[in-house]
Amino acid sequence: MALFPLTSNFEGDFVLQLVAVDTENTMDEVASAAAHHSVNRRVADRPGYGLRVRRQGSKDLIPRTMKVSESGLKPMECIEVIWEAPAAAR
Repeated sequence: MALFPLTSNFEGDFVLQLVAVDTENTMDEVASAAAHHSVNRRVADRPGYGLRVRRQGSKDLIPRTMKVSESGLKPMECIEVIWEAPAAAR
């Protein structure tokens, strides 16, 4: 367990945020930490939608249960946190 800094580019936000997470956090926990700084501040909440994490510029989503320590992310790397439509809406 160690503090791990990431830069968050949250979908719909115009501000990049420094987010301190733990190496044992899952991607769901990382997305939640990023949402804390953006949702209901500069980004409207989307009830029913989930959040997903991917590397900046990638189309591939990082598995939700993958831990930061398993992801290959580097300290201060920029991640994108995007909204995921509910399964019924896809």
